[in-house]
Amino acid sequence: MKHILTLALCLATTPALANRVFVSNEKGNDVTVLDGETLEVIGTYPVGNRPRGITISPDGKELYVCASDDNLVRVFDPETMEELHTLPSGPDPELFVLHPSGNPLYIANEDDNLVTVVDTRTHQVLAEIPVGVEPEGMGISPDGKVVINTSETTNMAHFIDSESFEIFANVLVDSRPRFAQYSADGSKLYVTSEIGGTVSVIDPATQQIVKKISFDIPGVLPEAIQPVGARITSDGAKLFVALGPANRVAVIDGATDEVKDYLLVGQRVWQMAFTPDEKYLFTTNGNSNDVSVIDVAAEKVVKSVPVGQQPWGVVVAPN
Repeated sequence: MKHILTLALCLATTPALANRVFVSNEKGNDVTVLDGETLEVIGTYPVGNRPRGITISPDGKELYVCASDDNLVRVFDPETMEELHTLPSGPDPELFVLHPSGNPLYIANEDDNLVTVVDTRTHQVLAEIPVGVEPEGMGISPDGKVVINTSETTNMAHFIDSESFEIFANVLVDSRPRFAQYSADGSKLYVTSEIGGTVSVIDPATQQIVKKISFDIPGVLPEAIQPVGARITSDGAKLFVALGPANRVAVIDGATDEVKDYLLVGQRVWQMAFTPDEKYLFTTNGNSNDVSVIDVAAEKVVKSVPVGQQPWGVVVAPN
């Protein structure tokens, strides 16, 4: 009876996996885990050298971390944070994206100008796709048919057929593209350009830029406004863009692609992730070593949570 009571107590006090927030700390070589509802830190766990990109399988059973200085992807049990296995990636993996089905994984290898495609079940490399110089950003269409890679030095968004692994279009964007994000209905593709200071709005059907979003923050030098991470609500109503050393997240009307507001967050805001219900948006702030929590409906920062050293990436467990 005592053991049953102890187990019941543990289950009652341990947060469910759903809504857990996983933050990769680039300098700390670890991942901080938060409870997405109480917004409290659960723990911090070692994950290898220089973790940056981070994502989770659709079923919530595997957490993937780009261990950039280990030149591989480390895979963890999100419940226990024990390492399950590793995946080959090529040198210096920085960002990646999972196919909506959970397999395969498409990895940007910054040092060798390749996108590496890995089968998450067999752990085998399926393809190595030559792209532009310094590939970083990775995105995928909602139907899983098109993979996007952004090359920082070539200043292009590469459209890749997810089955043939062939590039079928290249779109020139502004300087140093860092991230690619589709709208949930697949009608728009947003590509952020860190040094160019813009977000290109691309029609995926024609691969044409239909608009460029620029930013103007009173009291902030233009060169400090550096768009990096981007996330759009599932209804397409709101686009959020992390503006790096400007320490702001831009709130953009998803219908008009016009900037509505700027939210003050931590220092050097980098990547972002929604909770499954899109109640909160979490931002990683690399120079203030914290995560800002944005109330999506209110468009307001409601909390700052200290995490590890130089938080870089963030993902939230699915329901």
